[in-house]
Amino acid sequence: MRLMGAREQELHDAGVVAVAGVDEVGRGALAGPVTAAAVILPSGVVIHGLNDSKRVPRAKRPGLAEAIRAQAHACAVAHVEARVIDAVGIAQATRIAMSRALDALEIAPQHVLVDGLPVDLGRPSTAIIKGDTLVCAIAAASVVAKVERDALMVALDAEYPGYDFADNKGYGCAQHLDALRTLGPSPIHRMSFSPCAQQSLL
Repeated sequence: MRLMGAREQELHDAGVVAVAGVDEVGRGALAGPVTAAAVILPSGVVIHGLNDSKRVPRAKRPGLAEAIRAQAHACAVAHVEARVIDAVGIAQATRIAMSRALDALEIAPQHVLVDGLPVDLGRPSTAIIKGDTLVCAIAAASVVAKVERDALMVALDAEYPGYDFADNKGYGCAQHLDALRTLGPSPIHRMSFSPCAQQSLL
């Protein structure tokens, strides 16, 4: 945790109090939104089990997300739907989701640490490759975003049955691709993504 919190601590030591981590999930899915979370953690906080959401066992993610929310100074989530992704592209939709999550924080961040490549978020920020494994606040954001999006996809599975969204979360596994061929895409599929673009909308 000390290693993961090193980047935040550098900023805290420089007088930057409100440091937000931001991350997204769902970028590569064929259906559903791209979801971003923004989290501001207290300096020196220890959240046991915190890691990139992909490295946290599925059964432990909800409890970890609760622990993050309980200890965070501020936490917010934003979804950008498939129709917007189709209209502006996934890169711009991801930026919109991150910006909306940051705007929704109860505390305005003074600096943002973002996973991956630089993104114009309209505020001071630093991009960190593999930040979700190196920065506490980014890891926290990845877990919160993952849990929120997974819960949404479970709800959408009931609304659009047959695609097994509750299990695949909109990603292109074999069963999902078979359902696409049989049923065609649903209203929450990304028609700008292959193979959805080759199908007829329900």
